[in-house]
Amino acid sequence: MKNLIATIFLIGILSVFLIFISETEKTKEVLEVYTPTKIGIDIDKNKTISNEEIFCIEGVESFSLEPSEEFYNNNSKQYNLTNEDFISLGYLAQEFATNTILHKKVSFSPTSKITNECKFANIKINNLEYKDILLNSGFGVNGNKIGNIENFRNKLEKAKKLHLVVLNHHSNKYHTLDCKYGKLAHDTIILPKRQLPKNAKPCNFCFKQQLKKKKTFKYKKDFDIFNIPNIPTPPLVLTQGDIALYFTDFTHKLKPDNTCSSLVCTEFVKLTNQANESIDIAIFGYEDVPKVTEALKKAKDRGVKIRFVYDENYNTDKTYYSANDIIKKLSTVSKSDRKESITNSNYLMHNKFIIFDKKIVYTGSMNFSKNGLSGYDQNDVAVIKSKEIANLYEKEFNQMIAGHFHKEKEKHNTPNTFKLLNSSIEVYFSPQDKTSNRIIEIIKNSKKSIYVPTFLITHSEISNELIKAHKRGVDVKIIIDANNVYTRNSKHQILRNNGIPLKVENYAGKLHSKTMVIDGKYIILGSMNFSNSGENKNDENLLIIENLKLAHNYETFFKYLWAMIPDKYLKHNPKSESKESIGSCTDGVDNNFNGKIDKQEESCK
Repeated sequence: MKNLIATIFLIGILSVFLIFISETEKTKEVLEVYTPTKIGIDIDKNKTISNEEIFCIEGVESFSLEPSEEFYNNNSKQYNLTNEDFISLGYLAQEFATNTILHKKVSFSPTSKITNECKFANIKINNLEYKDILLNSGFGVNGNKIGNIENFRNKLEKAKKLHLVVLNHHSNKYHTLDCKYGKLAHDTIILPKRQLPKNAKPCNFCFKQQLKKKKTFKYKKDFDIFNIPNIPTPPLVLTQGDIALYFTDFTHKLKPDNTCSSLVCTEFVKLTNQANESIDIAIFGYEDVPKVTEALKKAKDRGVKIRFVYDENYNTDKTYYSANDIIKKLSTVSKSDRKESITNSNYLMHNKFIIFDKKIVYTGSMNFSKNGLSGYDQNDVAVIKSKEIANLYEKEFNQMIAGHFHKEKEKHNTPNTFKLLNSSIEVYFSPQDKTSNRIIEIIKNSKKSIYVPTFLITHSEISNELIKAHKRGVDVKIIIDANNVYTRNSKHQILRNNGIPLKVENYAGKLHSKTMVIDGKYIILGSMNFSNSGENKNDENLLIIENLKLAHNYETFFKYLWAMIPDKYLKHNPKSESKESIGSCTDGVDNNFNGKIDKQEESCK
């Protein structure tokens, strides 16, 4: 009898295993080839690709149009490749991968490896390992070694004959691969020169300069005539224990979309999909992003309790309120900050925080709009796994869901400083916590550096302390959003007049962070602008994170942003919708909120 039971048990286990194998190895269609080693597989057969259907190929790297810094450094030195060689090889590799695998049936088996970018899998096509196909092609690399060196040399020879250019669809001009203006344009495609449209015109600047370069600098093949800093994009996610910081880089995202492709959006969707009990949402407002909406609907369907607090300021851009009703319908209870007793419409429920299952807090500067969730605006988001911190945020949320906003809220009689491994986190809420007191204290005690990427600075006391810090030798640098240099109370000129280097950004999206990083030790971030309203009127939250690793890495990100903005803007202020603001005249966004878009704007004509 015991043997019979054991046999049945083993058969059951084997059956489950065989079912699993058969499911994972079923053939599915490849709908997207993002890079030669990153593909989208239509697992659920709905002809669209979700985040869960994006796979990276295990055991192989490949040349691509956007190689990682590590891949570039390793192979450029080893095989003596120029930047143009890399782009040309990447072009051919993408073409090869597309012809090989796009719209083909593949079998796949996921591995245990998962990164922030994607899940990994072994892929087969026609019973051949796709990894081996890439390696044999000459485009694939394994362990910093070209898979087939002979085929690689043949491909390199072919790549050098491509004569690739950058075509700007908007202007119908084409540029050299290293052209300053080609790099700045966002509506572009890389293609061989022979494939250009007949009416395409060369960029006078880069092609004339190229001719001069050939005549004058024959011995310096890669001479950089533009003196553009070649700065790799820093990591857009930093982790330390139970803290993760996410950034968006508006220097490369020059047009918003609605695909939820940014890390800040995919992380929110992931957390929503993992929630089992509750999701408490306190945000300025919501603009429908389908993947976010879908995730919230699925959460409700599986029994997750959703509560929603939002702003209802009728004097503000309606973009941020266009889809509030979607979340209200999914919520068991919702509450706005508008009441008949409150007549002052410039008090905002300006928070952007979400609590998952009473144990994870998602918070930062990002609005839940298309501009924010796509990474078009520059924002910071912190994800903290801590029941204690989540509990404090829930107490704040419960006051608002009960209808108590702004100055009606009470101060929390609980500790606001928490220890997480190598980190200390302080939590503050406006208007009850008088947050500037702690910010000013840290500035006063600063010794080395204060770097400030922020939407605006209008707070007099904070501005004065930054000036004092600069005068006693602290390295103070500030970047602010272009829209806000024209506001009445901006302190940017006072700060400049006192010797502080301050740049005004010249990109299409908003520099929407409200952040300081001090002495490579403290990171200050949240929803609160450095303004009187942010501190004394609005509902806001702010974190002060003490962590050497995170702060050091954030400094790297700030220095990257600083270098990407020309020194011209230390003195000159670009308009937020103008030819100086990169991409703003072709992005379809009313960047200065005057009701005019792109070519309707005088400064874009």
